[in-house]
Order: sequence, then structure tokens, then C-alpha cells
Amino acid sequence: MILKINLFLFIAFNSTLIAQNSLPHVGKGKIERIENFQSEYVTARNIDVWLPETYSPHTKYAVLYMHDGQMLYDAENSWNKQAWNVEEAASKLLESGSVKQFIIIGIWNGGSTRHADYFPQKPFETLSKVEKDTVSNHLKNSHVYIEHAFKPQSDKYLSFIVKELKPYIDENFSVHSDMKNTFIAGSSMGGLISIYAMCEYPNIFGGAACLSTHWTGTFTPNNNPVPQSFLKYLEQNLPNPKNHKIYFDTGDQTLDSLYPAIQRRVDRILIKNGFNSSNWKTEYFPGEGHSENAWSKRIHIPFRFLLQK
Repeated sequence: MILKINLFLFIAFNSTLIAQNSLPHVGKGKIERIENFQSEYVTARNIDVWLPETYSPHTKYAVLYMHDGQMLYDAENSWNKQAWNVEEAASKLLESGSVKQFIIIGIWNGGSTRHADYFPQKPFETLSKVEKDTVSNHLKNSHVYIEHAFKPQSDKYLSFIVKELKPYIDENFSVHSDMKNTFIAGSSMGGLISIYAMCEYPNIFGGAACLSTHWTGTFTPNNNPVPQSFLKYLEQNLPNPKNHKIYFDTGDQTLDSLYPAIQRRVDRILIKNGFNSSNWKTEYFPGEGHSENAWSKRIHIPFRFLLQK
């Protein structure tokens, strides 16, 4: 049985709905928008770069790339009046002096292409034709728009970030470009693409934050081959724990109710591959669901873990 998805969650993640032309308002720091960033790999999309109040071209900053950029900064500028408020969490940590100086690159999702952009491609390609058809049917019976058979394009999405967006950011902002100062983060499908990014490009990303990671890929745990394909991929492709950090978390309400059992299996794989409390953290939040409001309350935890001095 497919889990019934709260309509606002579906709309927030799989549609842009509102033409958000104005810059998001932030209480601290400022937003610089790269409008309709053109790509050879994915559809054009806005990039909202947050710079702290103390940003200076004479200082080098770490870089945190975040997915679903239209939902990160300003609740009044989002369709559902919710946001991560990442600039507030970042500013408090920077003011405390507990983390590296960093900026945030908010990458807007592609609306109707979001699920295909964020779904890890190589695990999907290991599935049999019958299993792929099952995934397509699961998604067609949910709120994800699919005209034909489902086909992930996350390898192209990562190429866009690594080969087009990152070089632009490195050239136009005062940042460190090395792996130790480059991080990636997201929630739900954005959590999946974040861990996939670090596994595929371990020399680019030194850390990933994956909140409420959508391990099921579809919206049902029944007759679902996706979680096992993800687990097998992680077993074979996790980066070196000596120079990478990984953060996971999950609630247990609404869509997050699908995740805890799978997340515990992921935790065991991390331990088996040499990760420990110095380079890996998984947090469980009983009573929390799947929303920007929930992630806003805890985003400071992965920020501190990944960017601590």
C-alpha cells in the first residue's frame, strides 16, 4: 500500500508552483541570485547564494551546496510558508566561532524533474527490468509525474554541480575549492542525492548532510526493490572515512515513518566500513515529521558537525 502523502509535502518538493521572482528576505547576511543558471546537463534553474554579514573578498570560505534552494531561506517567499531558515542557523554558529567561515549555495530544484534529478542513478541501473517497471508503477501511482518509464538523471545533475556550478562559484566568490572545504546537503530526495554525490565524487565533497533521507525512493515499503539497491551501492562505494564526514537523521512521523528501519541498516554499513563518531553521526528524532519546519529545528546539528574547526 502506498503511503498517502500530505499534499503540501508533495507540492513543496515536486513543483515550483509559484513564480518566486523576488529575492528571499534574510535577517542576516545577504542573498546573491544567479538567475536561470544555464546547463548542458539539466534544466536551467536559479541559484541563491547566501553570504554571511562578514563576507569579505579577502577571506576564503568553505562552501556548502544545498538542494531545494527555493525552500531554504524565507518562509514568506515559499509557497507553503515554511523554510529551513539556514541563514539563521549558519549565522549563530559563525558568531559563536565554532565553525569554519562558510557560504551556502542554494540550488533550486527543477520542479517536475526533481525526482529524476535526485534519484541515485547507478543503484537504479542495477535493477532488473521487472524491478524498474515496479518502481515506475509505484511512482505513477503516487504524486510524482511520470509520462513514460521512470529514468533517473542524477548523474547529469551531479555533472551540472561538479562541472558547471562549482567552477562558477570557485571563480566568482572568495572560496576554498578543495575537498576539505566543500560540502553538500539536502533532505528527503535531497538527502539521497547528497550521499550519492559524495560517493560518486569523493575527491570533490568532503562531507554530506542527509536529513530524512528518502531511502524508499518511491512511497511504499511493499514490493520495493529500491532500498536494497541503495544499501548494496553504499556497501561498495562509501568514501574513505579518514577524510570524509557523513551526517544522517530521521524522524518517525508522516513520510519519515518509512525511514528508521532502513536507516539502522545504513548505520551498520557505515560501521562496517570504518566510520565512527569522529566522522559519522546519525540522529533519530521521535515525534518529528517530514517538513521544512522540522529540518529548521535541527539543521544546526549537521552544520556544526561538518564545519567544526
